[in-house]
Amino acid sequence: MNALVGQFLDYVSLERGLSGNTREAYRADLESFAGYLAAHGLSSFNAVTRTHILDYLTREKDRGLSVRSLSRRLVAVRVFFRYLQQEGLLDTDATEAMDSPRLWKTLPGWLSLREVERLLAAPAGDGRLAVRDRAVLELMYASGLRVSEAADLRLNDIHFEDGYLRARGKGQRVRVVPFGSRAAGALRRYVEEARPAFLRPGRPASASLFLTYRGKPFSRQGLWKLVKGYARRAGIEKPVSPHTLRHSFASHLLANGAPLRVIQEMLGHADIATTQIYTHVDQGRLRAIHARYHPRH
Repeated sequence: MNALVGQFLDYVSLERGLSGNTREAYRADLESFAGYLAAHGLSSFNAVTRTHILDYLTREKDRGLSVRSLSRRLVAVRVFFRYLQQEGLLDTDATEAMDSPRLWKTLPGWLSLREVERLLAAPAGDGRLAVRDRAVLELMYASGLRVSEAADLRLNDIHFEDGYLRARGKGQRVRVVPFGSRAAGALRRYVEEARPAFLRPGRPASASLFLTYRGKPFSRQGLWKLVKGYARRAGIEKPVSPHTLRHSFASHLLANGAPLRVIQEMLGHADIATTQIYTHVDQGRLRAIHARYHPRH
């Protein structure tokens, strides 16, 4: 990959006549990006996806880079990828229609995919608490539930056969939300193996899905503490809350091509304007769709 970066730097110097300072700025930004990719097992720019780029920019943001510096790095990667595509060295330009990270100052935080994986792996072992807590974290990330909705879930809200749950949102509005196979596996193990161990003999069985070690339904505060605790255990230094998992759910869906209206429905937003905050991930993708499908673009 470094050879291609060097080839690009020669191009911008010799054929485009850019200054030595501009060349050095490109070199520093692209070597930083290439180093990140190599450290994460990528040996070809053809393997790079938008998610990789977003994770890289998120890491740099967490290291303290300003929004201006993040924007410059994204521009460098954009120009480089366009050059590679023009030269027939890149099959797909992962930066196509990606927007600048200038909005990150005011938008809610989210986790990178790698951070999510670390968080979900944090409840280690086969004890009943670890099995329960893995199910909590997997389901919250898989479904984008509000913490109050997760606390209110009942056993009969989960439909394993069809892979969906019923969530009661604001104003007691009920919506159907799908969840994936990994969350289903963690949840089924909890329900079949661990949850019975939380029930107290001689007391009426609780209808709530998630139970504390005392056999009582989880409160919102209890789930909040659970998520925060495992974020610390996973070594995630940024502020993490149940709402961070909800933001990550929406951001990752949008980054991978999910339509905004579908995300709105799964999040339970009454107004799509609320959902539009998540277009910071890939706002330009909407413009690309317009350019591709509108007859008078």
